[in-house]
Amino acid sequence: MTDKKPYRDFNSYLLELFGCRVQKITLDAGLTCPNRDGTVGYGGCIYCNVRGSGTGLGKTLSIKEQLEQGKKILGKKYKAKKFLGYFQSFSNTYAPFEKLKKLYDEALSVPGVVGLSIGTRPDCVSEEVLDLLAEYQRKYLIWLEYGLQSAKDETLKLINRGHTVEDFVKAVEKTRKRQIPICVHVILGLPGEIPEDMIDTAKFLANLDIQGVKLHLLYIIRGTKLHQMYEKGEYKCLDRETYVRLVGEFLAHLPPDVVIQRITGDPHREELIAPAWSLEKRRNINMIHEYMKRHDLYQGKFYRKLQR
Repeated sequence: MTDKKPYRDFNSYLLELFGCRVQKITLDAGLTCPNRDGTVGYGGCIYCNVRGSGTGLGKTLSIKEQLEQGKKILGKKYKAKKFLGYFQSFSNTYAPFEKLKKLYDEALSVPGVVGLSIGTRPDCVSEEVLDLLAEYQRKYLIWLEYGLQSAKDETLKLINRGHTVEDFVKAVEKTRKRQIPICVHVILGLPGEIPEDMIDTAKFLANLDIQGVKLHLLYIIRGTKLHQMYEKGEYKCLDRETYVRLVGEFLAHLPPDVVIQRITGDPHREELIAPAWSLEKRRNINMIHEYMKRHDLYQGKFYRKLQR
């Protein structure tokens, strides 16, 4: 944990590992998702549009070109000397093995790239891919980022995730058998959830073998099922003060050694319907820091490991 932040942040973690600024470069591999192509379901999660969290660059630029472009921009902006390739858009273990290997190899071949973060779902990671990632770990930093969103199966069904909490637990077990670090994505403010449900997700994660967490606000993107629910009055966004409080309490229930990779999201301005305050990322982060300081909250304060 740093002197400045009441939690173990990702930039500090990378600085400890590499001794310099390491910057993530977001990549779009042009892949899809089993919750869109019919393997698990159609339409994706209720908050996800056809672009997902991607940029669309996968249709016009190769992985190497995206990395070289990112190195120029982010290297200058952040004085970064090393980089992680972040396969973000859709499910980045969901493709034939040889195609995935080619994509990963291409990213790792770029000078200055010291590792990969691979975003995916817990229900589409094969033993073969995990073995490949474990092999990469001998030379590179590798993180697998699993979208869980909630530890409540009722919520997962409501948001059309297409997998269960048990699917997630099994993915964690087989991933950690190979010692691959796991970052878990959680969304605060999901339909039907009360604050106690969200804190229960924190307590659930606190007793699993995970190494990182990303927290996101549920915001409404144009053209999604959630957008329709919002227009019908079936969903109301969290207000900023509630989100700030929930993040502080969530972090306080996590083990102090878990790396917090994100505490709020980055909506695309042109797609965002609500809430407008979600665009004020720096202010939101500052408010979370101030809230935690004011209430003497810090990562691990309420952490209690369950006896098995």
